[in-house]
Amino acid sequence: MPAEDRLAVAETLYRYALGVDNRDWPLYRAQFADRVRVDFSDLTGIPATEVAADDYVAAVRPLFDRLHATHHMMTNPLVDLAADGATARIRMSVQATHVGDPHDPTSAFTVGGRYENDLVRAADRWLLSGVHLAVSWTSGDPSVLTPPP
Repeated sequence: MPAEDRLAVAETLYRYALGVDNRDWPLYRAQFADRVRVDFSDLTGIPATEVAADDYVAAVRPLFDRLHATHHMMTNPLVDLAADGATARIRMSVQATHVGDPHDPTSAFTVGGRYENDLVRAADRWLLSGVHLAVSWTSGDPSVLTPPP
């Protein structure tokens, strides 16, 4: 697999994290194919589903917009490219901290684990077609991630 493909796949995930952490919703949305399979069942208990990317971004935006800050750190990217070069899978360690009230040290929730994500090659870049978070551990107050009413 060419190094430039490995880097381009990993950079899609880095832009995904940058988009959500900076609340840059156009950047975040731009990392997805038109349809995406999302699986956060380890964290939420909600079964995996395939949705329109626009609908997915619209659904998660209120949750993240109400948080004071988030910080997604992703490391150790391992990329597998399909033989035809049209799809890829990346596995990456992740630690994501979510802060509700920055003045309350108990108002934070951190998730550690790995992303196992699928991507499709677009004309000149890679797009997420599947996002799966495999949770290894959590710390703090999970109610920080309770969706707004």
